[in-house]
Amino acid sequence: MNISAKRGDQVSHKVSVLVRKDDTWYVATCLENQVASQGKTVEEAINNLREALELYYEDAPPEDPIPQQTYLTTLEVTI
Repeated sequence: MNISAKRGDQVSHKVSVLVRKDDTWYVATCLENQVASQGKTVEEAINNLREALELYYEDAPPEDPIPQQTYLTTLEVTI
């Protein structure tokens, strides 16, 4: 997670999100804190996750993070 913008008393944070299809639902998970939500479309899952993260951070805003780089890739394994 990293701080991207500050507006008044609000601070905007960028987080890494993984979206995967689980049967007929899409599940969006924040990689920094494992908060997750779902939706019938990718967009709905991400919007629901945004709302869940806003509620998650409402009482305990995140601390200033240590800058980190997150890499997400795929790997093919022969079995």
